[in-house]
Amino acid sequence: PARTPLLAPAPGRPTPPPPGRQPLGIVLTPIPLVLFTKVIYTFAEEFEVDFLTFYFMTGVFNCCFLALYSLFGVSKIMVYCSRSTEEIVGVFISIAFIVDSMKYVAKEFGYYCFPYDGVKCDVGVPLASFILIFGTLFVGLRIYNFRHSPFLSAGKREIVAEYALAVSVILMSFIGSYGFSSINLDVFEDNADNKTPFYFSSFKFSASSYLYHGETKETKAFTAGVYLVCLALGFIVSILFFVEGNVAQSMVNNPHNRLKKGHAYHLDLMVVAVMNIIMSVFGLPWMHPSLPHSPLHVKALAATEETNVNGVVKEVIVSVTETRLTSLLASILIFVSVLMVPLPLQYIPTAVLYGLLLFLAFSSLDEFQLWERLLLLMTEQQQYPPHHYVRKVPQKVIHLFTCLQLLQLAVLCGLSFSGVSYLKMLFPFVIIGLMPIRKLLIPKIISEAHLDVLDGSH
Repeated sequence: PARTPLLAPAPGRPTPPPPGRQPLGIVLTPIPLVLFTKVIYTFAEEFEVDFLTFYFMTGVFNCCFLALYSLFGVSKIMVYCSRSTEEIVGVFISIAFIVDSMKYVAKEFGYYCFPYDGVKCDVGVPLASFILIFGTLFVGLRIYNFRHSPFLSAGKREIVAEYALAVSVILMSFIGSYGFSSINLDVFEDNADNKTPFYFSSFKFSASSYLYHGETKETKAFTAGVYLVCLALGFIVSILFFVEGNVAQSMVNNPHNRLKKGHAYHLDLMVVAVMNIIMSVFGLPWMHPSLPHSPLHVKALAATEETNVNGVVKEVIVSVTETRLTSLLASILIFVSVLMVPLPLQYIPTAVLYGLLLFLAFSSLDEFQLWERLLLLMTEQQQYPPHHYVRKVPQKVIHLFTCLQLLQLAVLCGLSFSGVSYLKMLFPFVIIGLMPIRKLLIPKIISEAHLDVLDGSH
């Protein structure tokens, strides 16, 4: 039901900022974790066992591994995680948002423009969805980039830019609900049979049958083999938690952000482990510090100024308001939004939500040097901006390093977006493998002197 993802952030988000740790990481259920949950569901179907019980056991094993990583200080290996690895993972998350949105557009056009089973051809629905998706993206980016305009004062421009997402979603929701009222658009729906947002089901470790949406479901008992599969899946998903969560925290703790509070990677893992055991018990989505929300959260709380660095105007962070209140208030508001299901959340067309994903994807790309260098591949050399690496590294070496990163990114995307569940299981190990590739293989192709410039500190 629609209430479930709304309930999950409420207990999860306020949990990670206890006293003594960095509070700016945003805890969510990121796209890779959603993809892996689908893999877990596939295994539960194959073994014909109850999914929530299977999910619970996988979550328990996952949290046990996370607790062990925390106690034995395994996060120390993140010193081998370079800027290159962070950028590949960050750009992958943005691509995942874009792919998810484009799948929705393709599905809408396929369903209504090539109808079957008596569905009438109605090109108005996919066109309206297309307008709402890219309208949300366009309006959001225009307001977000208002900070670079000459209008108003710097402080007022910053305030306007910070409300880009809210304004674009409200505006396009109004257009979708009233301007396109005659078109049958997909909207935010709740399919729960019960009216209360809290629904708990007992675990089914033994063979049983139960009624689900009017159908009788039969489940088999948990065997030793099933428990071993839960253990294996728990280990794999713990690798995903470990890498992606630490990469997100590493980007938050970047020296460029000038944070005063130190990092606490080991404590973060322990808190995330405890939090996700609770999530597993109640069948709520697992969560950990995520991309691109965590770096964007830092940027939203930052005071910035524009400075000229070697002929290039750059936005430099002067200070960051390091507070736990923003994450706590966001969680409270999300929890309150449970009371807004189905109304007024039904006034938000699904297309607007996918436009929101596109906004998050494109607004975060500028943070990555990989994206900057990717654009250089299509730019005339005389028009290159005078970045430090452009002046110190030959053009061929810059493009070679970019292509090597793109190759690693392509492998990551290929595994994640393939329809084969077993390939998706390799995703966490591929992320781990990016670190030895960068430290052992890439230096044999590109000199260390050039790598220090291209892949040095932010």
